Amino acid sequence: MRVIVRSKDANFRMPVPIGLASVVVKLIPKAVFDKMGEDVPKPYDSLVSKDIICMIFEECMDVLKENKGLEIIHVEAVDGTFVSITL
Repeated sequence: MRVIVRSKDANFRMPVPIGLASVVVKLIPKAVFDKMGEDVPKPYDSLVSKDIICMIFEECMDVLKENKGLEIIHVEAVDGTFVSITL
């Protein structure tokens, strides 16, 4: 997976092994997931937890590997900031 962020001030490009993504999710504090859950509508807020996100990564790992090269996030802001995440 490749993460690319370009702005006026900096260019950032970082390769992230797909297997490492679930490890990174496990390192995120529970408070971050609680904060994200506040913005999710009521019946779905219980699905925003560290355990659920880790389970999704582990179950979908083979699908992520099959779709290598797929750009899953592509954002270009008016000020020229560019964000891209490619599998």
